[in-house]
Amino acid sequence: MRSGLGKRRGLLRIGMAFAVALALSGCASSNAPQTYDLMAPTTFPARPGAQRGQLIVVEPKAIANLDTERMAVRGAGGAVSYLSDGAWADRLPKLLQARIIRAFENANHLRSVGRPGDRLASDFQLLSEIRSFEVVAGAGSEAVVEISVKLVNDRSGRILAGQVFSGRAPIGSIDAANVAASFDRALQNVLRDIVVWASARV
Repeated sequence: MRSGLGKRRGLLRIGMAFAVALALSGCASSNAPQTYDLMAPTTFPARPGAQRGQLIVVEPKAIANLDTERMAVRGAGGAVSYLSDGAWADRLPKLLQARIIRAFENANHLRSVGRPGDRLASDFQLLSEIRSFEVVAGAGSEAVVEISVKLVNDRSGRILAGQVFSGRAPIGSIDAANVAASFDRALQNVLRDIVVWASARV
C-alpha cells in the first residue's frame, strides 16, 4: 500500500512540475517581442536600353549599436536605447542586404544580382555602410535612414562612384508597430534611389 501511494505521489509531483513548465513556457513565448520585416519597393522608373551588368551586393557595414535585431531610439541627449516590444526579423545589416537585392530584382534593370558566394561572375560590387537607422525622438519623432554606398569594379577593385542616400518618415507614437511602418516608408525611397543611381552606372 505504501509503495503504491508513494508511486502515485511521485507521478503527481511529476505532473505538477510538467504543468508549471508548460505555463512558464507559455508566459515566455507571450512576452517575446514581435518581429518586423522591411519591404523592398516594387515600382521604378523605366530605364532605356537592354539589361546589362551583373552586381554583387555585399552585406552593409554597421557600428555595434546598429548591427543587431533591436530597434534603436536616439533620445534628445544622444543616448541610444532599444524598443522592448519589437525587433527586426534579422540582424539589420543582413536584412538590408536582402532588401537591397530584392529591390534590384524588382527593378529588373540588371542581368543578374546576388550575394558574395552566389557563384555569380559579377562585373561590379555594391559596398555600403549603415550610417543611421534609428528613431530620433523629440517633439517631432522621425525614423531616419542614411546609407552610404560605393560602386566598385569587381575586376580592377577601383571605386567608380559613391553617394550617401537618406530618407525620413514621421512617427506618430514610439511603439514597435508604428516605428517599423515609418522605417518601411523611409527605406522605400532610399532603396529606389540606390537602384536607379547604381543601374545608371553599371
